[in-house]
Amino acid sequence: MRVRDLLAPGAPRLRLLAGEEELDRQVTGVMTTDLQDPGRFLHGGELVLTGMLWRTAPADSARFVRTLVAGGAAALGAGEVEVGPVPDDLVAACRRHRLPLLAVPDDIAFGTVTEYVGRHVSAGRAADLAALVDRHRLLVSAAGAGGLDAVLDLLGGDLDLDCWVLTPTGQVVAGPADRLAPEDRDRLARTHLAAQQRGHHPPHRVRLADGAYSLLPAAETATGTPLADWILAVAGDLTEWPAKRRQLAENLARLVAAERTRRDDGRRLRRRIADELLALLRRDADPADLARVLHGEGRPHWLVLSADAAGLSEGALRPVLEEALPATALVAADGPTGVVAVLPAPDAAAPDAPTDDVRALLAPLEAGLDADSRITVGVAAPVAESGGLRGALEEARHARRVADARAGRIRVAGPEELASHVLLLAAVPDEVRRAFRSRLLDPVTAYDREHQADLLHTLAAFLRADGSWTRCAAQLHVHVNTLRYRIGRIEELTGRDLSRLEDRVDFYLALQLG
Repeated sequence: MRVRDLLAPGAPRLRLLAGEEELDRQVTGVMTTDLQDPGRFLHGGELVLTGMLWRTAPADSARFVRTLVAGGAAALGAGEVEVGPVPDDLVAACRRHRLPLLAVPDDIAFGTVTEYVGRHVSAGRAADLAALVDRHRLLVSAAGAGGLDAVLDLLGGDLDLDCWVLTPTGQVVAGPADRLAPEDRDRLARTHLAAQQRGHHPPHRVRLADGAYSLLPAAETATGTPLADWILAVAGDLTEWPAKRRQLAENLARLVAAERTRRDDGRRLRRRIADELLALLRRDADPADLARVLHGEGRPHWLVLSADAAGLSEGALRPVLEEALPATALVAADGPTGVVAVLPAPDAAAPDAPTDDVRALLAPLEAGLDADSRITVGVAAPVAESGGLRGALEEARHARRVADARAGRIRVAGPEELASHVLLLAAVPDEVRRAFRSRLLDPVTAYDREHQADLLHTLAAFLRADGSWTRCAAQLHVHVNTLRYRIGRIEELTGRDLSRLEDRVDFYLALQLG
């Protein structure tokens, strides 16, 4: 039963004094107490009945309510037979903590309320148990007939249970996509991956603008990394649900995992096509052979990606990119940790749009990588004919080496950067790049740490503003004199002169290496 049922016709004559917005809380039982600190006896979901004998001063009310909230109580019923009307300080404390407060009139015994709650809770549990077998039968039959969307439609209509199946990048596999905004899907995916990466036990919980959500992994087969596993997102906080309703959500996660396994079985043919295509590209095969392999894939412009990973298990990157990239992508293993992907290029006027698209697709995965892990991707310019795929593969590999020179857990570079200074930086050995940056910027970063200054950020802004004092000061929201002081301090620390082009170039390159 819910708190609002205590106010329904036929219920004991209780008066609601606070917590109007929390009447949908689940009530699992009753506890009667006049202890000042009953917290150790609470298990969550109780209607706490009290005669208020613990109250000796107004300050006691806030302390008592805090204890109930920490213990997960669903509501507080205050009896008026011993001390009279419920005091204003108790009402105020319940309002502050959003705890429903019900006044129990002096002619209503606590036993009457307890009996009413017990009768309704028992009836609800019996109904749940009776319906559970039927619901599981319907879930299995729906999965066989219409797939995951049919299952989720059934749950939404039968149990008012809103669910979605998401990829690790927040794309909707099943469920009402129009009822979950893209930014919310992104947040759910990132929260789940971060919790998995830290080893937290599911369900993982997150609160969005419209309420709480619970996240469960849907993984039946080993993919090597949570970055490739589907996510079951459920509207509501599973930890507050009765055990049988929680079990239904957990069974649904297992059903989703089984559906994922079936989908992976069907992906084997595309993997064979992808492996054959990469073997032909390595042999520099005749374009006619490439066209034969791609027959049936249409004749769009093609986009080629070269990717590698550090910190992931061997072979794990392939399923990660299969989930992240569109279903039309052909993803082939390229060595123990690398992959090559060929997919139809999106229609875009801007030359750097494909690179931006790939970067946006992979961005949520950053939450699931630790400090020593990374995914590096190079994107080639789209090609119109299969004969251009070999050159596109080489270009993508060059772009990947450019991306590898950068910082961050997700690193992406595209063809628009192969004609800039970053290509030169990629060719410089790692130890040389690190030594160059350290020699130039370590005095600045050390000063920032010691004095909580902002010199490094100021330097980057000054270079972005092309050395314009007024434009840079406006961007940083500081006075020009403050900016001059900071630049002067940078020059003192490094022995460089930011009015000289050569020194500005050195600083710019050092920052790029960060």
